[in-house]
Amino acid sequence: MIELDGLTKRYGTKTAVDHLSFRVRPGMITGFLGPNGAGKSTTMRMMLDLDNPTSGTVRIDGRHYRELDEPLKYIGALLDAKAMHGGRSAYNNLLCLAQSNRIPRQRVDEVLDLVGLTAVARKKSKGFSLGMGQRLGIASALLGDPEILMFDEPVNGLDPEGIHWIRNLMKSLAAEGRTIFVSSHLMSEMALTADHLIVIGQGKLLADTSMADFIQQNSRSFVRLRSPQQERLRDVLHGAGFVVVEAGNGTLEVDGATTERLGELAAEHQLTLHELSAQRASLEEAFMQMTAGAVEYHAHGTDVHGGGPAAPSGPVWGADSGWGPRAGSTTEGV
Repeated sequence: MIELDGLTKRYGTKTAVDHLSFRVRPGMITGFLGPNGAGKSTTMRMMLDLDNPTSGTVRIDGRHYRELDEPLKYIGALLDAKAMHGGRSAYNNLLCLAQSNRIPRQRVDEVLDLVGLTAVARKKSKGFSLGMGQRLGIASALLGDPEILMFDEPVNGLDPEGIHWIRNLMKSLAAEGRTIFVSSHLMSEMALTADHLIVIGQGKLLADTSMADFIQQNSRSFVRLRSPQQERLRDVLHGAGFVVVEAGNGTLEVDGATTERLGELAAEHQLTLHELSAQRASLEEAFMQMTAGAVEYHAHGTDVHGGGPAAPSGPVWGADSGWGPRAGSTTEGV
């Protein structure tokens, strides 16, 4: 387990990390999200004692990193795949790490095979592609067979097969009861990988919650209906107390209802439906919604909410509210 308590880092007048407190628990993959400049890299460096905090503490299984005699056996990390010595072979890079942590030599061969680099083990790492360098960095994190693993952008440079491999590797390690902490800007990949999320913005904690709860709390979900009898369908839904959004192209959107209930209602009134589908938000939409006010750098002429589908522009019909413009965005979801 990784425990942060009031972790703070200041550079002069700039506060990069602001009193962060959270736990990264074993047996699951915890995703670490935040906009550029949020303080993610600084936080991860302080976890590994590469940067000293201004205040606050980080503990690895109850101890500071500097108190670990053979740290690679406790926590393995990939923060920068380019940190390897380019003049050494992949094998010798790992052998140096193994010898300094009293890890058996045969473990070097094991992790090279695990990450698919056995065939190039004797080649100098400076000639490696980005993806090969990333695999070597992952091998170094796995070298001590640690109970805790930290990865910063682990799929960077990997091809589709490599992305599938590292995703399944992290899931299998978490299933063994290990602590997995991973940071990435690829929301689609994080949605497929993480069980729990830590989200920060401008150095402060914004969310510490499960993936499902994060999406539910920070985005809109609704049911889309399309019928050749749109006006009658709208009246039936309105009469049943549902708030209905006319989304254009002959579609209606209903919040706070299930597809089962709406399908049964349409059947009771002998209405034909050409579409009845639940629309759930993606992690990306939920992330953009939560962090919109914490983004340090905005590109001009773009929607800070991610440039996704626009909110319905048609009227909103409801039992109590009549109609009026409705805010919020919709998307096909995870």
